[in-house]
Amino acid sequence: MSSPTRWAGVPLTDRRAERRELLVDAAYRLFGDGGEAALAVRSVCRESGLNSRYFYESFADLDDLLGAVYDRVSAELAQAVGAAMATAGESLRARTRAGMAAVLEFSSVDPRRGRVLFTDARANPVLTARRAATQDLLREAVLTEGWRLHPDTDPVAAMVGAAMYTGAMAELAQQWLAGHLGAELDVVVDYALQLVLR
Repeated sequence: MSSPTRWAGVPLTDRRAERRELLVDAAYRLFGDGGEAALAVRSVCRESGLNSRYFYESFADLDDLLGAVYDRVSAELAQAVGAAMATAGESLRARTRAGMAAVLEFSSVDPRRGRVLFTDARANPVLTARRAATQDLLREAVLTEGWRLHPDTDPVAAMVGAAMYTGAMAELAQQWLAGHLGAELDVVVDYALQLVLR
């Protein structure tokens, strides 16, 4: 466990922020490798090298911590997708393909990411609620992107398309992570792109 001198000379806000990140890191590793059964205050504290006093300094309970794990992985995914689309040019096809590929690649490069974002997010109530909120944000982002590239699109058609796309991407990621779609990411993305832009 952490020694009293570990935080000597570090400002209080920085100490708290660092301890919070250590706890989130630990929970990510434990949950990502072992699922919900591996997550307990004691196991998180042991994994992070902190005592329970520091746990409750940052989080009300395990649900609060798990929500923070999801938020961090989700933010990292958003950054990866944004970066991929930024380098894809201005065509709808190129940007859509880049975004799809980024979601699948990000989620499968480290299987723990997929577990947090998609696999266990269907069963765990905390992750389910976070995932629903993320889906809403993604749908709004898809609408914004679509209207930016095609400002004359009928609003109802745009909303229907955005709703279908976000739901389909979540299911596509789920099936990809389960290994049901083969091992060739480019092939999967090409087929998905054909269907989305048909």
